[in-house]
Amino acid sequence: MDRDVQFIGQSGAFLDAVERTSRAAPVRRPVLIIGERGTGKELIAQRLHRLSPRWGEPLVTLNCAALPETLIEAELFGHEAGAFTGATRARAGKFEEADRGTLFLDELGNLSMAAQERLLRAIEYGEIARIGAARPVEVDVRVIAATNADLPAMAQAGTFRADLLDRLSFEVITLPPLRERESDVIDLADYYGRRMASELGRDIWPGFGPAALAALEGHDWPGNVRELRNVVERAVYRWDREDEPVNEVVFDPFASPWRSGAAASATPAVAPPPQTQAPAPTSLRETVEAYERGLIAAALERHRWNQRKVAQALGLSYDQLRHCLKRHALTKD
Repeated sequence: MDRDVQFIGQSGAFLDAVERTSRAAPVRRPVLIIGERGTGKELIAQRLHRLSPRWGEPLVTLNCAALPETLIEAELFGHEAGAFTGATRARAGKFEEADRGTLFLDELGNLSMAAQERLLRAIEYGEIARIGAARPVEVDVRVIAATNADLPAMAQAGTFRADLLDRLSFEVITLPPLRERESDVIDLADYYGRRMASELGRDIWPGFGPAALAALEGHDWPGNVRELRNVVERAVYRWDREDEPVNEVVFDPFASPWRSGAAASATPAVAPPPQTQAPAPTSLRETVEAYERGLIAAALERHRWNQRKVAQALGLSYDQLRHCLKRHALTKD
């Protein structure tokens, strides 16, 4: 696979999702991908297609949230000339374009009830009818759908067809958010950092410094991998000392002392966790100590100094955390 669809990560939850994807790929059944924004749902869809017997056929993508409800059915199923105002000529829909291949429906939860009914028939019987057509057309399409919506709850509330959900959920692949893949954050950051340094024409990649690494691991990543990529690429681009490790990352690109509104901040949201600026570490031991201190400081900020939550997040006992806090002078008392 090319560089834009590589999977980076070693966490158990992530590898489990990739493994399930690989197992489901050769099976001609619908697959439903669930995940928050930026978790890589489209990459999973591409993997399902490329590892299937349909890899040489089209992979057609439609974002169901990108079109108004009045046009979504025409986009999916096509239309005949004169079927509605503005339809001056016949046009094939996404299903016909994806014949013998794969159709990826992103943001499935935005599909109208009428389109859901037609989609169910297309999956169930392998035939679709263009709007305004008298006869259906047979198609051989594998449907992969993705959403960050709670489809079972929508089905229970009557806003999503339960029978369509049953048909789509032969296999459901739920992608873990990045905050549950903490061991993968540094691998991903290094990967995107190297790519950005290469794009900028830099001869070396010095990596990230301890403060930046601690900040990256301590962030909640609401935008997941997509957010991480932006943060890392911005940090590398802004770092002028090309031969030194990148030691400053900005999570909020809008942060500014001149930002209007109540949410304005007097200082930019720069990543190094609040701590007294110390000289750059000169030995392995000092580097490890600085890295450990940064991790703990970031966790304290993230959990608002709730030491029991911090200990749980770092995999430490309460006594071990207290010892670390004293050793790094991070106690408030």
